[in-house]
Amino acid sequence: MNLRRIRLQNFRNIAAAEIEFSGSRSFLIGSNGQGKTNLLEALGYVSALRAFRPGGNRVLIREGENEAALGYSFQHERLGTGEVTIRIRPKGKAVELDRSPVKRLSDLIGRFPTVLFASDDVQLVRGSPALRRRFLDLHLASLDAAYLDGLQRYFRALGQRNRLLKSGAPARELAAFEQQLAPAAASLIRTRRAGLETLQTGMQRFFAGLTAGADAATLEYRADVEGDSRDLLATWLRQRERDARLKATEHGPHRDDWVLRIRGREAALFASEGQQRALVLALRFAQLADAREQSGLMPVVLADDVLGELDPERRGRFWSLLDPEVQLLATGTQIPDDDSAEWQQIRVKDGQFEV
Repeated sequence: MNLRRIRLQNFRNIAAAEIEFSGSRSFLIGSNGQGKTNLLEALGYVSALRAFRPGGNRVLIREGENEAALGYSFQHERLGTGEVTIRIRPKGKAVELDRSPVKRLSDLIGRFPTVLFASDDVQLVRGSPALRRRFLDLHLASLDAAYLDGLQRYFRALGQRNRLLKSGAPARELAAFEQQLAPAAASLIRTRRAGLETLQTGMQRFFAGLTAGADAATLEYRADVEGDSRDLLATWLRQRERDARLKATEHGPHRDDWVLRIRGREAALFASEGQQRALVLALRFAQLADAREQSGLMPVVLADDVLGELDPERRGRFWSLLDPEVQLLATGTQIPDDDSAEWQQIRVKDGQFEV
């Protein structure tokens, strides 16, 4: 898959822009805070109809405006030449594929895969469980509409249970919502565990390539509640009085976590800076391989200020691991030292783009 053109209106700090991409390597060059990452966020939005940074629709819409619009032109392995238009509003979004409305947004999931490599990916090692859950949920949702549907059903039911807890609802009403919540929660846990196992296989291979096989890397899934629907129901029943005092559901897959390890030791505690960066780079390569395997499409790679942070040896290994046929759209303050391809340079300043 190749992205040939993007049109933006009122997205983040970008009032209006239209950019045509040529070749397989495009580089957005400019100082920090000019809009480079905002453009990458717009490019990746088409994959799961979610931004890779946290926040609701409102933060994506330029200040003072009521709607943001994104238009994409693709050369696609299955669809041929195609166009997608997305309109983002404070409380929803509307999508068109080749000028026809998409009635079920989940029908778009998996059709236009992208994978992000970002300089702050190291927070997947060091940061909060919420960041790791978001990474995994975005990856799985971008490949499987059923997972996205299950995730949405779970959080709707969770929100309803929390509202009942806040209002002091009787036990029978809580039990009714817990019956809806438990199957959705158990399904999320199963899919997340299987998804991490797949990512671990790829990550181990790519980590060996990045480090010349020096260390062994693993992923460990930590479900907040182990077991099936019955175990979840038993936990919520046991915790009901405490949850009522807290006015929130303390346990469930919304509290799950996963950790990265090197040689069996937790990377956040024992790995060096270089090892941590190699780990998350390998994890992104694993995500790229999984997206390609699951979708049957070549994802577009988005690299946000990541290449300049690698030492020359690891940059060389990065290029050796990246499929030369993949389209790469990267940001930074300096053109990378990759002699294998010619870079299209796009200058970025104050939300404006000059090719």
